[in-house]
Amino acid sequence: MARLSVNETTTFRWSFEQDVIQYHQAGIPAIGVWRQKLSDFGRSQAVELLEEHGLKVSHLLWAGGFTGSDGRTYRDSILDAIEALETAAALKTGTLILYSGGRAGHTHNHARRLIRGALEELAPQAEEYGVTLALEPMHPGCATEWTFLTSLDETLGLLEEVGGSHSKMIFDTYHFGQEPDVIEWIARLAPWIALVQLGDARRPPEGEQNRCRLGEGVIPLPEIVAALKAAGYDGDYDVELLGEEFEPADYPAILEHAKDAFNRLVGGA
Repeated sequence: MARLSVNETTTFRWSFEQDVIQYHQAGIPAIGVWRQKLSDFGRSQAVELLEEHGLKVSHLLWAGGFTGSDGRTYRDSILDAIEALETAAALKTGTLILYSGGRAGHTHNHARRLIRGALEELAPQAEEYGVTLALEPMHPGCATEWTFLTSLDETLGLLEEVGGSHSKMIFDTYHFGQEPDVIEWIARLAPWIALVQLGDARRPPEGEQNRCRLGEGVIPLPEIVAALKAAGYDGDYDVELLGEEFEPADYPAILEHAKDAFNRLVGGA
């Protein structure tokens, strides 16, 4: 059943503990856990706090950087991803978001071989822990530091090559909702979507992500959600709000707005 989740990056200034307590009080049923906040709080304490408040984890954010664009070696990134899979299992979430890393001076084909190799190498651990490796492609206007995967077509082609049931993708409406053929793409994408992230924008991404509240931008969210439902997607919808507009934001009001928007778009939380 479709479920509302809020990503911890949305409430950037709050701690992990504040996020869990405040999301629970706001009636948000699931949380997208950010490893940075989790590390500051402690994994075992986090598991106890989540259980205490009955909050489910939609996904763990993030692992990757297999191209070395963040300064780590390929092997370091693989070991970190294995640790992230263990953490995802402890949090009882079935989705770990992966970013490939930027091209980092590699040819495009070599960068592609690196991420394909990582997915294949991590597949046994993902199967052991029951966690999906979910690649997130991004709009080319803001992808440089995160991923060289900037199109739905290339991401889907890579997943089809790798195969298996533990490699899928994140579909973020902020990154691809303004594509002219996005509705037509959804039927093909749906079986490969591990998680939908809801984001809106007033203009195409350029540099840092600058999202706006759901329904206040130009992305056709009702049409996209309707197409996802028609294609059989019934998983989590994670609200991810980033950008200048949210830096001084009143977080409780943002959570209420996100919940209302989800109810309008998808159905009761």
